[in-house]
This record gives sequence, structure tokens and C-alpha cells, in this order.
Amino acid sequence: MEANSTVRVKVEGGDDQVVAHVGLHALGCLADRLGLGDWLSGAVAVTGERAPVHDRGKVLVQAMLMLAGGGESCADIEHLRFQGALFGSVCSDSTLYRSLRSIGPSTRAGLWEAMAEVRSSVWRRSSATTGTAPIVLDIDASLVQVHSEHKEGTGPTYKGGFGFSPMFCFADATGEALAALLRPGNAGAMTVVDHLEVLDAAIAQLPAEVAAGHRLGDDPERVERAVVVRTDSAGCSHGFVAGCRARNVGFAVGARSNASIHAAISRIAADESRWAPATRQDGEERPGASVAEVSDLVDLSAWPVGTRLIVRREPLHPGAQQSLFPSQCHRFWGHYSDQAGTPVELDAAMRAHAHVEDHIKRLKDSGLERFPFADLDANRAWLDLVCFAADLVRWFQLLVLPGYLAKAEPKALRWQLWHSPGRLVRRAGEHVVRLLDGWPSADAILASYGRIALLT
Repeated sequence: MEANSTVRVKVEGGDDQVVAHVGLHALGCLADRLGLGDWLSGAVAVTGERAPVHDRGKVLVQAMLMLAGGGESCADIEHLRFQGALFGSVCSDSTLYRSLRSIGPSTRAGLWEAMAEVRSSVWRRSSATTGTAPIVLDIDASLVQVHSEHKEGTGPTYKGGFGFSPMFCFADATGEALAALLRPGNAGAMTVVDHLEVLDAAIAQLPAEVAAGHRLGDDPERVERAVVVRTDSAGCSHGFVAGCRARNVGFAVGARSNASIHAAISRIAADESRWAPATRQDGEERPGASVAEVSDLVDLSAWPVGTRLIVRREPLHPGAQQSLFPSQCHRFWGHYSDQAGTPVELDAAMRAHAHVEDHIKRLKDSGLERFPFADLDANRAWLDLVCFAADLVRWFQLLVLPGYLAKAEPKALRWQLWHSPGRLVRRAGEHVVRLLDGWPSADAILASYGRIALLT
């Protein structure tokens, strides 16, 4: 029986006919097809007497490719630099470092505006964002541990750690990070100003026809497409929901326990006629869980007109989070919403807010957990770049990839696509990359190039 895990070979250096990261080349081709580098380049002003050797838009796009491939620091750009046959002239790690250090607040705003332009063209092409259904936004924050007290803007966290607590807003239909706010680790969870700042930034990222009527003070008659924002109980404040109403944005926010809700649940706890079976996202019944509306049993006068309170109960299980109501048999959870629909439909829609955890996990797998600078503005630029890279990957999945790869996690994409090897040959005066026979994702890579070529 053979116990060796490898085949004995002789390893030598010196060949220039093999390339790695073929999938990242395809990702870069999509960025070029969308004009991403040109848009970003236009947002970065040239400050010296001469134009830089490396176009700053190209530098940022290649840094996105590095992050998509698993890079966690500026030094990781060097892995692309040695693949000139695929990526052309790639900047050094020191150039990338200086580029990010030079990005100030006005440049960051311009980069987000450039991303919004490209995003509009992607949304017009994707079936996930066309139609008339409401655009659902999800706001949530997460802790990022930093192992240094010398980074500007950090702070202690409620979990006993130290670092940042960035807040994000994602588009539920696509998983894109529409806005990001870098905050210290001790930032308040229920800060209304932060929630509204992130919401406004996310609305600015929506295509013009979607964002119409959703800016502060806009006339409701201007609304062409509904927008709904979901948050956990951190967004459960009168100030935030009033801000949503002022922007003609619907809301669904997790409820916080109080005496009024306790009393309402007590009145219906044994009244089975008030409860209806809860459903999963696919519409199938969720065993043991049920939903009821208690809007008529609580005082909602301080909430915007039309606010409803929906409560769900489910069997108590080990490790369950704090309940709205003390019970030995059930866990109770609820949310406020101003949306139309049955209590069961609203509960299922609100439960989908859990998607935000997957979106944040993707960011943490793609550079979010590494802030390489001591300067706060530079780390804000790094956070933006992480979001841009994740959005570029999502665009690739939406427009180019079929089947399970369209929803694959970063790790799967790296193993199957981004780091695919190939052989570089010359034929008829041009370079040709040949994928390995039998490579599991070869067909998907070849098909992706064909789909990119068809984009108009």
C-alpha cells in the first residue's frame, strides 16, 4: 500500500511558460469591460508635476484582484506583479501603500461615486435587480479585532477586545456592500446618526431611477421604486424610523423588550387563534414556530403612522438569544414594520435580514480583518477597497457565473476559479493561455470569458 501523499519529482526554476491566477485575469477582464479602472482613475486627482507611472484606477482594480484572491496586505500585490503576461505592469507594494495613504475624504467620496456609476450599469444587466419589487437594504455592524493600540480610531469592544466596529449597508438582492462606516470598537450600537449616515450613503449608490424620492426631504411623489431597510434591534429607535419616513424608505427593525410587549404577549400566549404557522424562506412551514400581530395590544403612538408589531415564537433551544418574554417553553422575538402583508409574510421577510451575516463573513474573508495602516484615513480607504473588491466579485457572479458558483463563498472561488493555473503559448503572434485538461472549473472559466465578451 502506497503511503506517500506526493509523487517524487525534480523541481527546478527558470520556466516562463506557466501562469497562475487565470480566474483573477477573468475577473479583471470584467472590470475592464465595465470601465471600472477608467471611472476610478477619474476620481483620483494627479497631484505631482508628472503623471504617475501606474494609473491610479488600474492600481485600485489590481488591488481588488489581490483582495479577491485572498490578499490581506499591500505586500500581497507582489503575487500579481510576477504575472505580467496576465496583468501587465503591476505596481509594487510600496506604490500601493502610498496610493492608499494619499486618499483623503474628498477622493474617497469620488471613488464611491465612480462605483455608483458602474453599479448602475451592472444593475441594468442583472435580473436580480430589474423589475418593480422593493429594493431591500440591510444595515448591521461587526467587530474587527486589532492587535495594536497604535492605530488611530480604534477602541475597546464590549466583548473585551480592541479594534474597530464598522457599520455596513448591503443590498439584499445582490449582496453588494453599498456603504461602510469605520467606527471605533466602542461605538454605540444604537447610534441614530451612524445608521442614517450609512443609509444615505447606500441610497447614493442606487441607480438614479431607484434612488429617486429617497433622499432626505424628497417629495413622496418622486418615488419610482420602493426601498425598505432592515436592521436588528440596534436600529430600534424612534429617531431612526423617523429618518426612514423622512426619506420615504420603509423599515423593519428588531424589537427591544419592554413592559408593553410583555403585556401583549401575556394576553395572547394561550390564545392559539392569534397565532399562525411561520414559514421558511421557500414558503414551507417552519416546524414549531408561529407568528402573531400584536399591533392592537401595544401603544404605537410614538411610532410613524402605519407601524405594526409582529411577534414570532419558537421552541426554546440551548443557546437561544434573549427573548422578548420570559418563558420556559418558547423563545419570543419581534420586529416593528410599516410594510403591508400578512404577519407570516412580514416575519419571513424580516428573518431574511440574517443574510447580512453572510455578507459580512465574505468581507472578513477578503481583507476586512486586516487594517494595515496606523492612519485612520488610510484605513478608511482600505475598508472602501475591501467593499469595492467584494462588489466586483459579486458582479462577476451575477453577470458571468452559472449555477452554484454564482453563490459560492470566497474560499471556493479561490480554489476553483481565481488561482487556476494555465500554460502560456504563442500562436499566430498572440499569447494564448491553455487551461489544464481535467481542471474541475475549466468549462466555467472558458464560459466566463465568452459571457464577458458579450457584455455591451
